[in-house]
Amino acid sequence: MPRAAKTPSLGTDEAIANLRLAVHGKAANFYAMYSSVMGGIVTDPALMVLPLDDHMVHRGHAVFDTAILANGMLYQLDQHLERFLRSAEMAHIPLPFPQEQLRQIILDTAATSGRRDGSVRYWLSAGPGGFGLAPTECIGSSFYVMIFAGLIYPESLYTQGMKVVTSTVPIKAPFFARVKSTNYLPNVMVVLEAKECGADNGIFIDQSGMVGESSNMNVAFVTKDRGLRHPPFDSILSGITVQRILHLARRLVEKGDLKDIVVTDVSVEQGRAAAEMLLIGSSIKVAPVVQWDDQPIGDGRPGPIARKLLDLWHEDVRAASDQLVRVPYGEV
Repeated sequence: MPRAAKTPSLGTDEAIANLRLAVHGKAANFYAMYSSVMGGIVTDPALMVLPLDDHMVHRGHAVFDTAILANGMLYQLDQHLERFLRSAEMAHIPLPFPQEQLRQIILDTAATSGRRDGSVRYWLSAGPGGFGLAPTECIGSSFYVMIFAGLIYPESLYTQGMKVVTSTVPIKAPFFARVKSTNYLPNVMVVLEAKECGADNGIFIDQSGMVGESSNMNVAFVTKDRGLRHPPFDSILSGITVQRILHLARRLVEKGDLKDIVVTDVSVEQGRAAAEMLLIGSSIKVAPVVQWDDQPIGDGRPGPIARKLLDLWHEDVRAASDQLVRVPYGEV
């Protein structure tokens, strides 16, 4: 065998130069990052890195959440932050700063990015300190914030609808489903499986044969008699977006577009028999599903309730003052 090339040993200047050379084209969508390890905000993608000994990296002992930046406002920031803190408590990760300071760091990072539209994702980790299991080795929890472009779905997904499959990936146990941790391997595998089947996403089914959730989206149905149905939240993640959508859907009940809204178990058979099937989440908003395991949902076309709920969401982002937090541009 030919002798392998010697692995270079880099000095500090060479390492930083190579980090800049390693910045890929997609990093143009990374606008600003806060790191409690560095103690501030950076806008150079080459510096948007984590210590390898952070327990988020090698043990997945971390939680995260995401809010939407729209028209210079953060939509439902406080609701997402409250869920973030609940996840941190369940994962036994102490806060490095008081809640109000965490909130201000998120706002300041968004302001530093200069972007008026995008996504804001933030993580809380047990922190750096070693490569063992126990977080007692960690020197203190770490907090990170990233402002990035976010996921953009093609318009055809809303006008033509999505295809899903029943996933063979086991659904997370209820406790771990309710903690929004960085352990997303099952979620990734659901999407991979769906893509291999020529579909857009997959549906987790629980041990009782009831509909759970999708990869990173909630699942709702409209019955043929115009009832909106959603699975209970005791064994799945309580989506901030779907909770808001269920609230906004009351307007459709008042107008007579929907008969009622009920959170209840939904069997696979009931789901397949629905007039409409919806995937709901902060990135996808409200998207219609037109095919499940090669069988059409309803008449196989996007239904009217999906569009009405999506329109209500867009209106909410523009005008719901109680859901919007101003980003302090020019004040940092």
